[in-house]
Order: sequence, then C-alpha cells, then structure tokens
Amino acid sequence: MATSYNAILNLSGARSFTTAGLIARFPMSMVGISTILAVEGLYGSYTAAGLVSAANFVALAVGAPVLARCVDRYGQSRVMLPALVVSAASLAGLVAAATVHAHLGVLAVLAALAGGLAGSMGSLVRARWTALISRPEDVHAAFSLEAALDEVAFILGPVLATALCTTPVLPVTSGWLVCLAMQTVGGLWFLAQRATEPAPHPRRPRRAAKAAARDAAAVSAMDPGAGTTTGYRPVLRYGAVVATIVVFLLSGAMFGANDVAAVAFATEAGHKSASGLVLAVWGVGSFAAALVYGSRTWGWPLWKQLMAGLVALAVGTSTFSLAPSLVVLSVLALMTGLAIAPTLTSGNNIVQVTVAPSQLTEGLAWVSTALNVGVSVGSLLAGQATDAGGSRAGYLTVAGFAWAAVAAGILGLPALRRARTTRSLAAH
Repeated sequence: MATSYNAILNLSGARSFTTAGLIARFPMSMVGISTILAVEGLYGSYTAAGLVSAANFVALAVGAPVLARCVDRYGQSRVMLPALVVSAASLAGLVAAATVHAHLGVLAVLAALAGGLAGSMGSLVRARWTALISRPEDVHAAFSLEAALDEVAFILGPVLATALCTTPVLPVTSGWLVCLAMQTVGGLWFLAQRATEPAPHPRRPRRAAKAAARDAAAVSAMDPGAGTTTGYRPVLRYGAVVATIVVFLLSGAMFGANDVAAVAFATEAGHKSASGLVLAVWGVGSFAAALVYGSRTWGWPLWKQLMAGLVALAVGTSTFSLAPSLVVLSVLALMTGLAIAPTLTSGNNIVQVTVAPSQLTEGLAWVSTALNVGVSVGSLLAGQATDAGGSRAGYLTVAGFAWAAVAAGILGLPALRRARTTRSLAAH
C-alpha cells in the first residue's frame, strides 16, 4: 500500500501541493458550524445563524462551478488568487461585523462573498494530479488519497471548530478566525506552486471548435467508444456526468441526514456528546477504505465499482434504525463507512475519464457542489423527520436517500457504462 502512494507523492511538487490543499480545504468543513455557533452566540438566534449560514452555502454552490470553468480557461492562479483575496477579506469582514452586532443583511452579504469566491479546493488539487500523472492506476491512487484527505478534513474540522467556538477563554468567532488563517495560508501556498499548475485551455475560435468536432465525429465513427470525451460539449451535456451529479446529490443528502440522526440517537440515549464519536467512526471507516482502495487497481469497470459502493451504503444504512445501542450503532457506522470513499472516488474517476481535459476542474466542481447541496437538503429533511418521529425516523430517511442513490445509478447506467477505463485520445 505504502509503495503505491509513495510513488506518486515522490513526484516533484506533489507533497507540497497536497499538503497545501489539505490545509486550504479545512474551512470547507468548518465555516458552516463556526457560523452557526458564532451568530447564535452573538445574536441569540438560531434563525439568524441559519440565515447567514445559508447565504454562505448557497453562494458556494453557485460560485464553485463558475470559478472552476474560469480556472479551466484561464488557469488556477490567475482566477483563484484574486478570488481568494476577496473571499478572505469578506470572511474577515464577517468577523468584524458580527462582533459589533451589525445588521444581519450585512452578515449575509459578507458570508455570501466569502463562500461564493472560495472555490472548490478539492477540484483544484485533483486537477493538478491529472496534469502531473497519466497512468490510470496512478490517477486512481491519487484520487483515493484525496478522498482520504477529504475525510481527515471533515472528521477533524467540525470538532476543531466546535472546540474553538465553545471554549470560554476564546471569542465565539475563533472558528471563523482559524478558517481565515487556514484559507489564506493554505490557499496562497497552493497557488504559489506554479510548476505543478495545469495549463489553461483558452476557448478556441468557433471555426477551430467546429473542426475539432468533425475530427471527433470521425474518430467516433471508427471507434464508437473513443468519442465519449470531446472538448466542445458543455460539461452538463455528458450523460455520465449528469448521472454522477444526481448520484452525488442523493448521497450527500444521505450524509447530511446521517449527521442529524446521529445527534438525535445519542441524545435519546442520554449521551449527546457521543454523537461526535458515532460520526467520527463513520469517517474513520471511509478513511481506511480510501487508503486500501487506492493502493491497488481493480478489474471492475468504473460503473460497477460505483454501483457496488452505492448498494453497500444502502444496505449498511438500512441497519442503523435497528441499532439497540450507541455501541452497536458505532460498529455499524464503521462498517458502512468503508463504502464511502470508494464510492466517491469511482464517481470522480468517471467524471475524470468523461470530460475533456479543458473541462476537468469544472466537471469535478459540479459533483463536489452536488454533494454539498445534498448535505444541506438531507439535513433539512432529516431534521423534520426526526422532529416528527425521533432518531428512528431520521435513520429511515438516511436509508431512503441511500436507496434513492442506488435507483439513480440504475437509471443512469446506460450513460455510466460508456465511461471508459482511461481517457480517450479524442479528449486531447
């Protein structure tokens, strides 16, 4: 296992941009909970906290794909450096405005600017990997490593944010301040590494694009499978990408619903603080699986790997509502978590081999955004179900989203099965 990861991490610049990317992606898992705790603590209203948090989240969901498209066209540093500066300045302004109890509208605008210009760090890092390596097995290992690092950020980030915002000797805005530091230091360090930055893909003149389309059509006529990735089609015109987006949306809803249900279950058991442990072991299982999954190549096509992971998640989450205790629930969560990272990695791999290189950052940003939107939707719906029927109803909602993701995968199979093991030459 170690040999596989050492081989890619020993490539020039790989360790540096991976480390910087990890630091810069921590705020993704910390801003939401930091906003809830800070605004509620200063304004005494969860409604106000939800408003500001929603402004940040919606802006992130809208802005990330737009920024990613610009990154593909003009380059990472050219687009993201000014975006990072404005995002960080807006987050700093949010801290100052909340401290002086400014109007909620001011906080919402600043939160929206901070989120809308933050971008998708995971997409930027994965795009660098695909520019640095070309062998499918190396890309597989790199994407699995990134899935494991995602879990590190999303396991530790909320815990760190909660501790910072609730420690009496620290200001309630401490979570925001640490997010600001990590975003600035990690982001600037990452963008300063120009040697590993993917080359931009400026939009070609219309005549050249039409010529490329004719060439791709000729290749497709000789080999129907080879024409699945061309540079002139919009990202959302690829059936495999759309199918993956829908699957990730529903999977994200499952994750968001699980967060709510876990807190409700632990509260009902009289150990509310143990909810963090339940969610942590869920992430630990995913982290361990990511490392194992990426350490070897798999003979199954990508669509089979994705569907196997979706079914495993659906079966595993269906057992949660039957758990008699926190200990049993933790064991079930650990086992089910083993399917998370392989599922998400195979989905990202499908996008990577489907879209053209000039669209890669945008394609990865779309699936990342879908996952985050799903988390928000799942949290909302599971909260309503839990209020009505307790943690069991919450976990039934979790399982419902998981099986809905399976159904979406089945419906998208015709498109998903066309995803090749490697990117076709037509994409270049």
